[in-house]
Amino acid sequence: MKTGFVLLSLASVWLVTMAVPAGAQTMHKAALTSDASTYRNRAAHHIYKIYAKSIYKGMLPPLVHAIVVVETEVDALGRVKNVWVVRSPSHAPEVTESVVGMINSASPFAATGGAGGTKFIEVWLVDHSGRFQLHALTEGQR
Repeated sequence: MKTGFVLLSLASVWLVTMAVPAGAQTMHKAALTSDASTYRNRAAHHIYKIYAKSIYKGMLPPLVHAIVVVETEVDALGRVKNVWVVRSPSHAPEVTESVVGMINSASPFAATGGAGGTKFIEVWLVDHSGRFQLHALTEGQR
């Protein structure tokens, strides 16, 4: 039953984050962009660069410890304005706190190129050791 719930949760998170069209990761990336789906990918690379030692290498195990979904708003200069938690694991609130802290500490991200900044949603997949992958760059699950 627990496995089914986790798979259903992952499927619903996947649907929420599938605003990125097929092949979008191979699209030409302008130096500055206000397109949220492209910016999400750039932001994920920024997080991976800053927290390189915390990235889970390879395919994730079938069940991850925690899934955190956040919406991040950055201003035109890439500074984090707000982080909203869309989904938080009730069994591991410390993971959510850690994710929000990492996002805020990673600021500034790349400038958006738009006067109003942008918002993007990201799914953090965290294993028991605290290492993580972001949905935008995940290597999948075993």
